[in-house]
This record gives sequence, structure tokens and C-alpha cells, in this order.
Amino acid sequence: MTQTAAIIGGGVIGGGWAARFLLNGWNVRVFDPDPEAPRKVGEVLANARAALPALSDVPMPPEGQLSFVGTLTEAVQGADYIQESVSERLDLKHRVFAQIQQVAPDTPIGSSTSGFKPSELQQNAANPATIFVAHPFNPVYLLPLAEVVPSVQSDPALIEAAKETLRSIGMFPLHIRKEIDAHIADRFLEAVWREALWLVKDGVATTEEIDEAIRMGFGLRWGQMGLFETYRVAGGEAGMKHFMAQFGPCLSWPWTKLMDVPEFNDELVDLIAGQSDAQSGHHTIRELERIRDSNLIGFLRVLKDRDWGAGKVLKDHDARRRAAMPDPTPETAAPMPMAHMRVLPGWIDYNGHMTESRYLFAASEASDAFLRLIGADLAYVAGGHSYYTAESHILHLGEGKLGDALTGTVQVLGADEKRLHIFIRILKDDAPVATIEQMLLHVDMAAGKTCPAAPEVLARLLPIAEAHKALPRPEGAGRHVGQRKA
Repeated sequence: MTQTAAIIGGGVIGGGWAARFLLNGWNVRVFDPDPEAPRKVGEVLANARAALPALSDVPMPPEGQLSFVGTLTEAVQGADYIQESVSERLDLKHRVFAQIQQVAPDTPIGSSTSGFKPSELQQNAANPATIFVAHPFNPVYLLPLAEVVPSVQSDPALIEAAKETLRSIGMFPLHIRKEIDAHIADRFLEAVWREALWLVKDGVATTEEIDEAIRMGFGLRWGQMGLFETYRVAGGEAGMKHFMAQFGPCLSWPWTKLMDVPEFNDELVDLIAGQSDAQSGHHTIRELERIRDSNLIGFLRVLKDRDWGAGKVLKDHDARRRAAMPDPTPETAAPMPMAHMRVLPGWIDYNGHMTESRYLFAASEASDAFLRLIGADLAYVAGGHSYYTAESHILHLGEGKLGDALTGTVQVLGADEKRLHIFIRILKDDAPVATIEQMLLHVDMAAGKTCPAAPEVLARLLPIAEAHKALPRPEGAGRHVGQRKA
């Protein structure tokens, strides 16, 4: 059954939440009295549709239904989860929570607040146990972090369930055990922001120079290793103790004006705004968002390939969705769907089509999944035996383009103790864009020669081969390079 999220507030953050839930298969109801809310959310959603699927190696679920409702009551009635993203005014949030709990007193309510503590949000609430902080980072549909902050009045079971909800839409819920103004991340950001204001005010650096210092250096380190782990590495073989001993005295040196805030006057605002216009004013906000999203995709995919930092969250999310997919049925005499993929930016050549190497990659995804199905998995390989691909023939029938969802199916053409002859179809919209015919040999890896497969592997493989004998022989099977089409 499709779940429903109520999004209260359709600005940048609320729109990001709506996109995150919607693209992960939830129905979404948005309430915002701003008549421009549908346009604003629609623009954010358009960016999310172009960006979020590029992070996934399995097809996205069917998109949920998005609706804009005229009252807060319509939004929250029957919702499974509520996310509040109204302006940072405590009195406004209190009024919103009171209205929500007249209709949905027991539904989890996450607040996107950047600074308020949950105990402040819960003041005078009908059911304070359901209100907590779920503070995301922009763009919500790409960045996984959500700071989850409960108070002593929070229901621990509800908080755990809310964290699981966030994981189910690909987010990383960071459980903050002690409530504090501005939580964790924004306290760091505020400190950096204050120092940056002084550097600009004192003429030490421009806005562009400060941004270059972050994005060309420590920002990349922080993005994959954080603060303390970065400093631990900086300590060399002696580790963190050496780093602290070497750099600890710096804390008393006049390197920062952190506790001395410049006067926030019109002169400073004009200085910052003018420099920012000179730096970035030649791009529209939407252009900057798309540039940001494209860069984040590249960065996050690199982290994902290395199973590190935010990329590990993406891999875990793929694994969750893959585990929820139905298993193939070997008893059925039909080509077996074994792999679901999406054409990613790195798969595309200068013609805008999928590169030749990626057709082989797609075939290997399907054949590897088939080998796992018959028991020739990593544990089997660790025991010294494996199937090696001895021969492949690719026939290109269509074009895979950026964002296309592909399915790899396997048909067994023949099998015996040592050989496995398969025919792989790479399908887009149920039509083949390529077929790959392969002969695999079962190998004793230590001896470096063929040998019979293990009885338990053959016990799974041979019934499938027998069932697939009833299938028509694929038209492309047995073709050689240059052979004319019939």
C-alpha cells in the first residue's frame, strides 16, 4: 500500500522534501497558502527528476501522486508522516502543530527547523511526544543528511520509526542525543559564516576567494571524511594524539575572530551582496541549482563507487530496494529478468548514446546475477571455482540514452558439467537495445583449467536449462560478425 507524506510549507526545503518522498514512491500532499507554491514546487521537482535517478543503480519506484490542498486539515488527514517546513518563527510553528494535532494527534511530525530545539517546538502541544526535529540540507532530494533531534518528551519508538522512514527514502538520519540550539551542522556553518564575514569586511578576501578556499581544498576532504577523521590522518602514523600535540597550541593564537561578530549593517550587506553578484550574477538561480546538482551527482557517484561517506548511504539504499524486488522464477520456461539498471552519465559517449563497454557491463550484471542464483556466488569463488566468460558476441539493435531504465534477461541455450551457453537481452520498454551471446566455462582457479561444476550448482542450473529448451531459439543466436540479417 502506498504511503502518504504531508508537506506543510512549499518553499525550497518543503519542495525538496516533496520531491524526495514523491520520487521514492510516496503520495505527497502539499499545503502552502502561497498561490505560487505549485509553480515553485514544480520547478524543484523538475530538477529532482533530472538529478535523483542518476544516483540510483536500480530503477526508481513508480512516482507517487502529488496534490496541492487548500487546507492544512486536508494535507495531514490520514497521512503516515508529516514534515513541517514553514518559516523560522516559533509562534507560527506552534499554531501549525496545534492545527495538525486537532486532526492527526498521533502522526509523526518532523520539523525542518534550523535552530529551534524540539522542547521549544513541543511547548503547549496536545501530544508533544510526536514532534521532533528532522533538519535536512539543501537540496533535500540529493543530500542524505537529516538531523533527527528528539527531546525527553519524545516517544523513542516513534523516533526509531521516523528514522526508518527517512532511511526508506534514501536519507541518513543522524540521531542527535542532546538537544541544542542549531543542532550540530548549523553550529559549524555559523562559525564558518562569522569568520567569512570578517575576512570580507577586513578586505582579506572576496566572497569568491573564500568559496575557492573551501571547494578547492578542505571542503572536498570534509565531504568524504569529516573533521576529526581528516585531522587524524593529518597526524600521520602517530595519529590524533600527535595532531593535537602539534596544533593544540594554535587554539590560543589570534587566528580567528570567532567570538567577535562584525556589526551586521547595511554597509556589510552591500559589500557581501555586491561581491556575490560579481561572482555569480551571470547565472540564474535555476542555472546555479542545475550546476550544483550536476556537480553533486559526480561527487556522490565517486563516493558511491568507493562505498564511502554519503556514497555508502546510496549503496545501502540501492540494496534495500533491490532486496524488495521479486526473485526470478527458475521453473518458468521464459527468459529470466536478472538485472535492473539505469543509463548513467558515465555510460554515455560523445554521440549521447550508451558506450560499447557499457553493453558488456550490462550483460555482466545480468550474468553475475544468474550465477548468484545458481549458487556460483562470491563464496563459491572464494572456494576456488568460478565460471569464466570464454566468448561474447554483441548485437546492437537500439540505443540506450541517458536516464533509460534497462532490464537484463537471461535465457539458457545449453549447459553441461563444464559449459554454460546463455543469451542475454538488454531491454528498454520491453524491446531489446542489444543482445549478448556468451559461452562460459567452469574453471578450477588454482589449476587454471576447466572442471565440472559442484553438484549443488548443477542441481540449480540444469533444471533451468531443461525448462528453457521449450523456448524458441533467439533470432540472433549463433550469429557471426558481418553476417547479414535474415
